[in-house]
Amino acid sequence: MGTAAPATRSSKGDQTRQRVIQKAAEVFNRRGFAGASISDLMEATGLEKGGIYRHFESKQELAEAAFDYAWEAVSLPRQRGLEEQKNSLDKLLLLVRNFVGEPPRTITGGCPLLNTAVDCDDGNVLLRNKARAALSGWRSRIADFVRDGQQNGELRKNIDPESVAVVMIAALEGAVMMSGLEKNRKPQQIIGEHLEEYLLGLRVKSEKRRAESRKQESG
Repeated sequence: MGTAAPATRSSKGDQTRQRVIQKAAEVFNRRGFAGASISDLMEATGLEKGGIYRHFESKQELAEAAFDYAWEAVSLPRQRGLEEQKNSLDKLLLLVRNFVGEPPRTITGGCPLLNTAVDCDDGNVLLRNKARAALSGWRSRIADFVRDGQQNGELRKNIDPESVAVVMIAALEGAVMMSGLEKNRKPQQIIGEHLEEYLLGLRVKSEKRRAESRKQESG
């Protein structure tokens, strides 16, 4: 009986903290760190300043937790179905399709990685490091898929896994930026089609394909 009340208070505190992070993530994602005022955060969370800082020591700590939440929120739908794919090429193709397809609106304001990278380019070092870590993890995962495909004989040995990851991420994030400016998804659809062609071109050619290719090249 004596421990029930503290546990309940702790649980409620954790729930409130998570709700603050969730609401703050949308504010930071739309306005950036400097542009998100404490009044904006109070309005979004429904808490007074003291209520917010009861759970976070500073705006900086809240912004870092909000970025982690936002990045996970947009990343999970992009990974949908990957574990069901039997080979690495299909995983890479699905990554592209998940990204450029009509996604569930998990957080408003666009891609938090792109937004944070631009917002903190010459400012908030800690948030920039958060964005760099997220980018590094994404790039490593794509590169690992490519390496697995090379080891399994699906993808050509003469391609650089890191370069494939850079091409994919730069193209996808650039398309997000264009779609945001133009308020339509056409740039992402175009990039999706081109990346699919690019990835299919990385396959190891069968003997039949090699023969057909040599025949075409010889005229």
